[in-house]
Amino acid sequence: MHTGHVTTPFGRRPMTLALVKGQLEVAELKPTARVEKWKVFRDVCEARERFGLQDRALAVLDALLTFHPETELDAEQGLVVFPSNGQLSVRAHGITGTTLRRHLAALVEAGLIQRRDSPNGKRYAHRNRDGEIEQAYGFDLAPLVARAAEFAAAAQDIAAERIRFRRAKEALTICRRDVRKLITAAIEEGVSGDWLAVEGMCAGILGRLPRYPSRAQVEATLDEMELLRGEVLNILEIHVKTENTDGNGVQNGCHIQNSKTESMYELEPSSGKEQGEVGRLEPQTVSGRRAQAKREPIKSFPLGMVLRACPQIVDYGPGGGISHWRELMAAAVLVRSMLGVSPSAYQDACDAMGPENAAVAIACILERSNFINSAGGYLRDLTRRSERGEFSLGPMLMALMRSAGDGRLLAG
Repeated sequence: MHTGHVTTPFGRRPMTLALVKGQLEVAELKPTARVEKWKVFRDVCEARERFGLQDRALAVLDALLTFHPETELDAEQGLVVFPSNGQLSVRAHGITGTTLRRHLAALVEAGLIQRRDSPNGKRYAHRNRDGEIEQAYGFDLAPLVARAAEFAAAAQDIAAERIRFRRAKEALTICRRDVRKLITAAIEEGVSGDWLAVEGMCAGILGRLPRYPSRAQVEATLDEMELLRGEVLNILEIHVKTENTDGNGVQNGCHIQNSKTESMYELEPSSGKEQGEVGRLEPQTVSGRRAQAKREPIKSFPLGMVLRACPQIVDYGPGGGISHWRELMAAAVLVRSMLGVSPSAYQDACDAMGPENAAVAIACILERSNFINSAGGYLRDLTRRSERGEFSLGPMLMALMRSAGDGRLLAG
């Protein structure tokens, strides 16, 4: 029985079974137990969130430990400290009385200290004739000794969790960078594919990640991004292998046709007519198909289809509506300025695509503006691809229409 080791708090503070349990655990402490107080304090600081402690509570615990004269907490010696609230406030860096009492209660509730209240609730000690303390009333530091191993294990778990969290975030940062740069490379190199949809998938995965995610949320996002990176790499690998095969065929054809050792500069045409002749002799490889596409103009699309795919542009039309192409182009000029697209970039797009298609491109960029870092750079990239015959507005509009359709289905 340990009835002599359980005390109740003074005044209106209630007694709980948790307090009884904590005092019984301290009563079962081995007499030879001894720990270094500042090591225990560092472990508690490391694992403070697990015990629901704030920084001010740790400052109060630090102040309490300074009232224990030894560097070690020895169970065989007295572990009760009895400073006044004024003394504690000074050593806790001037904390107010109300805040001090609140955090002392938090330390007691967390099981880091125990109250040893006197009959009148004051903190003091009885000493013998030699000045040694026989009985003290105040705060008992024995729980720090009893739970030192628990605090150390919790601190190690927190440190390991922090390392795993940091590595998961680093891996996600690298994976996100890989996916974005691979998509950019695919667009710049003219790799066939619905890269706008891929970019939308990437933005959707990252958009589900909260501002302050947990490790589990980061790892789940990392798994999705790694799958997306794998799909992008598969597409690029197929494209590279296809180009290598086509390139070998062109090289073999050139070797058979030109057996003489002529300079490459002598084989280059010197006029537009000769360039056309060379173009007609070019094998039907991927590059040949792109050159043919470059000579074909990009056709406009029905205005109704454009407005269904890009409904946001309607708000910028004259009178808040768009009924014909001229109003769409006027709205595109206004949106161009709002998105930060330079006049020269928009003029280049009009020259390459035509004014109607350039307006449609602006409407598409507005619809995806949340996922595009630089609208001007994005439009210039579309312009370059259009000049090379590697861009069509059709897949972009269809992707936006599918996205709007998915949204309506979800809303219903």
